[in-house]
Parts: sequence; C-alpha cells; structure tokens
Amino acid sequence: MAFKIAGSMAFKDAMKKAGGILLEPIMKVIVVVPEDYMGDVIGNINSRRGRIEGMEARSGAQEIRAFVPLSEMFGYATDLRSRTQGRGNYSMEFDHYEQCPKSIQDKVIADAK
Repeated sequence: MAFKIAGSMAFKDAMKKAGGILLEPIMKVIVVVPEDYMGDVIGNINSRRGRIEGMEARSGAQEIRAFVPLSEMFGYATDLRSRTQGRGNYSMEFDHYEQCPKSIQDKVIADAK
C-alpha cells in the first residue's frame, strides 16, 4: 500500500514539474449538404471549434471538409438533420491529436479533482 501512495505522489509531483499537456482527438469530417444550407452548416462547424479545410461542388450539393475535435461531434448527426431538413449527411474519421485550448484544459483538470 505504501508503494501505491508513494507512486501516486511521485507521479503528481512529476506532472507538476514537467508541465504536462492535455491532448484531444481531432476528426477529419466530410459533410455533404445542399447549397441552400451551406452558411448554416459552416457556422455550426465553426461553433464546434472546427476548422474548415475546403469545399467542393458535388452534383447539386457541396462537400465541406473540416477538422473538428471529437468532443464537439457528439449529437452532430441530429443537429445536421435538423439544420438541413434531413438532406445533409457526414462522415468522420480520426486524423490526429492536438493540444486542448487552455480554457478547456483547466476545466478538465478542475473536474478531475
């Protein structure tokens, strides 16, 4: 038991000295929507901390490519259906990790205590 406590205390001390960072998974998201809904969908992606990487015309619709944190994608399918009257769809796949913004990092650390 003493080793567990000593190990825990050593880990906490090392993290304070090392200045650890919190990483979050970033997803590559492709959204296909009719042109009428482009502005609303792009605004919604931006509000989810997304970065638009490009757009492309695709047989009467627009394809939007973006990188969005996974934590911001929960509930997106329902939101997209509502915004596009069921005419939009999307796919996503893991792309990379990025450091969390300071405000979110502080909130996660505070919640963990």
